[in-house]
Amino acid sequence: MKLRGIEFGNILGASGVQGFFGEGYWFHKVLKPFGLDFTGMTFVAKTTTLLRRDGNMPLRRDYTPQSLVPNCIKARPWSGNMLNAVGLSGPGLSPLLQTGQWQERTTPFWISFMSVAATKAERLDELARAIVMLRMLKRYFKTTFGLQINVSCPNTGHNTRELIGEILEVVEIAKALDVPIMLKFAVDTATPEDMLVLQDHPDCDAICVSNTIKFGSSEIDWHKVWGDTKSPLADLGGGGLSGEALRPLVCDWIKRLRDKGFTKPINGGGGILHPAHILEFYGAGASSVFIGSIAALRPWRVKATIEMANNLIWE
Repeated sequence: MKLRGIEFGNILGASGVQGFFGEGYWFHKVLKPFGLDFTGMTFVAKTTTLLRRDGNMPLRRDYTPQSLVPNCIKARPWSGNMLNAVGLSGPGLSPLLQTGQWQERTTPFWISFMSVAATKAERLDELARAIVMLRMLKRYFKTTFGLQINVSCPNTGHNTRELIGEILEVVEIAKALDVPIMLKFAVDTATPEDMLVLQDHPDCDAICVSNTIKFGSSEIDWHKVWGDTKSPLADLGGGGLSGEALRPLVCDWIKRLRDKGFTKPINGGGGILHPAHILEFYGAGASSVFIGSIAALRPWRVKATIEMANNLIWE
């Protein structure tokens, strides 16, 4: 997927699958000999907010999880599904930039950002402040990067329909950074029709779909998928679903969007747990894919899945 002349590759990581800086998690090193190898995948940083946000996953001083098995994440490996209610835990944009780790990267990557203030005016102000911060330091980056703007996290307590209504203003603010801009949506809160306003916007380079689906969404038969209609993360807001159940929904969403004449690049993902699943997104009209939950649910297939994506010729 080439945007503004920058090659971002055929397969990206889901935001956070390798942490804030690509350091990964404790089990990545353990399982690397068995196929958990991200070589050939473009790095996407864990989503950051402007200011510190505790969320539901306590972090160490190096911004990695304190717990080896965070209680805000639940998995059903046999069905290929998982829930998370991490809630964008992080130190904020400035401390992340102060580490200098993004600036030292040598291949194109994505910084993921979300405004989480309570009102529209405050959210747009947060984004504007983030853009100013990144512009000030942009010259110190050894490589080019893109900005993925998350408008779909189900764990922040926002009405995501309101966030979707702000996307044109979001792009207008973000364009000042002069890097590729990709907006990230979820299939349970954004419709293909919502995307059409971005078709002719010169400063929106691509879209990413899908973020996790909020527990309780009517898109999912929760008793069938999870075995219960009550979330095990109910005390943390319910969480968002990733994994097997998303794939058919996302592929159908992408097909419907293409049928409506949307021609901009689409980075598609959700439920890619096997190399063959790449072909479903390829056939649906995606321009590239991203993987995330496979690293925890089917880690031995990561290497082969990346290779499959990189062996295809994407449009």
